[in-house]
Amino acid sequence: MKIDILAFGAHPDDVELGCSGTLAKLISEGKKVAVVDLTQGELGTRGTNVTRAEEAAEATKILGISARENLRMKDGFLLNTEEYQMQIVKMIRKYQPEIVFANAIEDRHPDHAKASKLVSDACFLSGLVKIETEIEGEDQKPWRPKHVFHYIQWKNIQPDFVVDISDFMDKKIETCLAYKTQFYDPNSKEPMTPIATKDFLESLTYRAQDLGRLAGVAYAEGFTSERLLALKNFDGIIL
Repeated sequence: MKIDILAFGAHPDDVELGCSGTLAKLISEGKKVAVVDLTQGELGTRGTNVTRAEEAAEATKILGISARENLRMKDGFLLNTEEYQMQIVKMIRKYQPEIVFANAIEDRHPDHAKASKLVSDACFLSGLVKIETEIEGEDQKPWRPKHVFHYIQWKNIQPDFVVDISDFMDKKIETCLAYKTQFYDPNSKEPMTPIATKDFLESLTYRAQDLGRLAGVAYAEGFTSERLLALKNFDGIIL
């Protein structure tokens, strides 16, 4: 399946928290999006790998994602190894994305920065002709995405650019709340975590609102870019 954007997350819900507003916008414009979760989030304090998979399926349905896979890497112990790199290379060559979204370059959870670097390195390796891979018994062709962008998560990293998600903020919140075990629920009996607080849930809105304020729109999501971006024209810029 040839898709336009391939979004990677260290854990199920990373993509939803970091860039689901942007993905919803792109999907509304007719772009095909796939998501690859690296781990099952099995070390999470709340929920289980089973509930996380069910929640990811629901979030996928809400967003209208074309395909979603989980590589079942080891939660909490992501390493930039050849084994893990090659698993990601196979996904990149399978879906042939023009753009890859990856975890934040620095964050509170150590898996996020590790996943960020892991995916970035795999995107480069995927374009090398002498690296041979196959999937389901068929040889894969080299493929390197045109761009690798990193969404912003817990830490307030200065973005290189933002995407106006004003028409998709409600969709972002709905998608995140598909992860019922992970986020604020006053009736939950599970242990409290930093992302299960009411403040964290509200932060999804006020942080997007603040980025929007700075950019002159209602709500926005921020990204960092691995290389300098060049504009063909100014039609897409909100002045």
